[in-house]
Amino acid sequence: MSRIPAGVVGVGKLGAEHARLLAQSDAFELEGVHDRSAARGKEVADALSVPAFAEAEALLDRVDAVVIAVPTVAHHKAARTALRAGCHTLVEKPLASSLAEADEILALAEAAGVVLGVGHVERFNGILLAADPWLDRPRFIESLRMAPFQARGADTTVILDLMIHDIDLVLTLTEAPLADVRAVGVPVISPRIDLANARLSFEDGTVANITASRVALKALRKLRLFQRSGYFSLDLAAETGHHYRRRDPRTGAAIAGVEAMVEPVPLEACGGEALAREIEAFADAIAGRPSRLVSGRAGREALEVAIRITREIEEFVHVVAQDP
Repeated sequence: MSRIPAGVVGVGKLGAEHARLLAQSDAFELEGVHDRSAARGKEVADALSVPAFAEAEALLDRVDAVVIAVPTVAHHKAARTALRAGCHTLVEKPLASSLAEADEILALAEAAGVVLGVGHVERFNGILLAADPWLDRPRFIESLRMAPFQARGADTTVILDLMIHDIDLVLTLTEAPLADVRAVGVPVISPRIDLANARLSFEDGTVANITASRVALKALRKLRLFQRSGYFSLDLAAETGHHYRRRDPRTGAAIAGVEAMVEPVPLEACGGEALAREIEAFADAIAGRPSRLVSGRAGREALEVAIRITREIEEFVHVVAQDP
C-alpha cells in the first residue's frame, strides 16, 4: 500500500511532534513542513531530513494530507487554504476561534470531499481506551486539568486552550443534549481567563463538573466517572487508573467492608503515544476504514460549548465588577 504524502503547517512544540510521528508512520510519507518562522521550520525540517517550505501553498501542492498546528487565531486561515487545495486536514484543537469560522471550515471540507479531523488527542489516551469497554453512560463526571503558565497558549482563554479537551470528553461520554451551563472564571496572569470552572447539566440528569487552570505550580490531568455499575478514577497524565465495579449483592454477602459492594477491575493502558494513535486514526479515516478520529462536526460541538462557557464567565465577571 502506498503511503499518503503529508505535511505539517506550524511546527512549534506540538507541530514538531506531529511531523516526527508522520515521518515515522507506515501510512504517511512526510514531504515537508512550513512555519511562519523560517528558522524554526528549517530546524524541524533538517532534523527529519525533509524540505522546509517558505510558503504553505507550496507545501500543499505536494501533499494529499496536512496537519494544521498553528496558533488558534490562525486555524481558520490555514485550514481554509488547505481545504481549498483539496487536502485531507487534521486541525489541532480547537477547530477555530468562532463558530462562524468553524462552519466555514466544515462547509469547505464537505465541498472538497475530504476528511476533516480535529486534534482532541485526549480521546486517544491509553488509560481512557483501557476504561472504554467498561464505560456505560456515566451520570456524574468530574475533571481537573491544571498546567503551569506558558505564554504559548495565552493568545486564547484557558477554556479554548485546556478545558476544551474535557468538554470534548464529556460530550463523548454523554449522549443526552446539553440543558444548562453554569461557569465562573478569572484572569490571573494574562488578560484572558486563566482559571475556570464549569458545571454542565444534561437533559437525562447527567452532570459534569470541569475545572481548568493554566496558572498551577504543576501539571495535573484527572478524570473521575460515576455510573450505575461503578466508579472510575483516571490519571490521564500518568495514564494510570482504577475501576471499581459494583458487585452483585448476592456475591458480596460474605465479604466485609467496602469490598462487599465493589470489586476492583484492573486497567492497563495500551502502550505507545496518544498522538501516534491519532495520526493512525487520521490515516484510517482517509482510507475509509473505521476510525476514532474526532470529526470536524464533533470539534464544532466542543467549540460551541466552550464559547457558551466563556460567555457565562464573562457575564459573571461583569456582575462581580458591578458589586459595591
